Amino acid sequence: MSNEITRRQFLKKGAWAVSTGVAASAIPTGFFAEGTHTIRLALIGCGGRGRGAVANALSVPNGGPIELYAMADILEPKIVGTLNALRRRFGNRIRVTRDRMFVGFDAYKKAIDVLRPGIDIAMCTTRAYIRPVHVEYAVKKGVYVFMEKPFAPDPVGLRRMLRAAEEADRKGVKILCGLQCRHSPARHYLIEKIREGALGELVYVRANRWGGASWLQPQGKKATDLVSQLQFGRIHLFWVGSGHMVDNLIHQIDECCWILDAWPVKAHGFGGRVPNSTDCGQNLDVYSIEYTFPDGRKAFCGFRRMRKAETEFATYVHGSKRTAQFSGRVHAATVYLFKDMRIDRHNVIWEPPKDKFSPWQYEWNDFIESIRKDRPHNEGKRAVYADFAALMGRAACHLNRTVTWDEVFNSNFQFCSYLDELDYDSPVPVKPDASGHFPVPIPGQWTEL
Repeated sequence: MSNEITRRQFLKKGAWAVSTGVAASAIPTGFFAEGTHTIRLALIGCGGRGRGAVANALSVPNGGPIELYAMADILEPKIVGTLNALRRRFGNRIRVTRDRMFVGFDAYKKAIDVLRPGIDIAMCTTRAYIRPVHVEYAVKKGVYVFMEKPFAPDPVGLRRMLRAAEEADRKGVKILCGLQCRHSPARHYLIEKIREGALGELVYVRANRWGGASWLQPQGKKATDLVSQLQFGRIHLFWVGSGHMVDNLIHQIDECCWILDAWPVKAHGFGGRVPNSTDCGQNLDVYSIEYTFPDGRKAFCGFRRMRKAETEFATYVHGSKRTAQFSGRVHAATVYLFKDMRIDRHNVIWEPPKDKFSPWQYEWNDFIESIRKDRPHNEGKRAVYADFAALMGRAACHLNRTVTWDEVFNSNFQFCSYLDELDYDSPVPVKPDASGHFPVPIPGQWTEL
């Protein structure tokens, strides 16, 4: 088998990527011929994810002038801390002045309002609970969007996001989503090998993310304070960030759907907590999901947090002749095609050229190029569908039964019904019991659809 796919072959095959909503240009880019205006960024949500996204945006090779122009958060210290860190690294490319540092639950509007439609980017990097509200407003204003994953914690929120993505299509608003692995050239090369039959018939896909424990301790008085919940509940409360399984495994669930070139029609799952758990949060420790796709093929996805246990962070593709690895630890493009079914580094028959950048950098390289060349770029619908698949798997594990795509897509369930009115004094959507434990999914007693 050939060890290379030529650039010409890759570009010729690129039509498949466009037809399925994958980034049209996932190959390394070195220059942008058109567009020399300064692109301004507004960071909405000034935590670690936002800081990393700004760094990627400002590190696009030959991407033209780009600057951080405004920032917004519900806590001023987070703005100040992130601003100082970015200034130390990027100097005068951080152009945030005191009057463009916005604090409050309506700060996102003020940050978006100082941006120019059709030029600048609103970076929506808060937790998932409020993402649809922010993206909807940016699209309404005609401002381009980067949105981190997950995209909403419940079906009602995802449908609201889907409407925003459809409106963006009508208005020509460009949207980049935080499922960055779709921009990895090495993965695209393997996708083409799979489509060409290098594995034989594609039989099933499996993806695991197994790591250590991360439990929530009792929060005392903070447990019933809204702003506090938004801080400590990032992965521990479903209404804030979808829970740790969705937050982490959505990337590999999306990879499975990409590889199988379809969205699942149903999922069955189970989960549980490890013995002697002291977790006060809502998550299960183990999630095991079996997805079924329209043609009957399967994807098996597992998430686990447990101390003193084997770890794994990888996606594998199993064919009738060969097996391939699609990704590796921390989303690195760990891409190999093996001679037969044995997964062993010494059994590799083919591997693509190494990715030059991280997938996080590639997604920004592609997005800025789309803006500079005024190329259509809207990943919104595909992002929402990937999240629907993740929520379907979460519900299957929590309810311990089969959940269909139509069931989750049409569900009217939402964790918080007053997102547009949230303020510092708003009531919390979920409360702990007298011992400080938040409600945990129990089949027959739990509702999330």
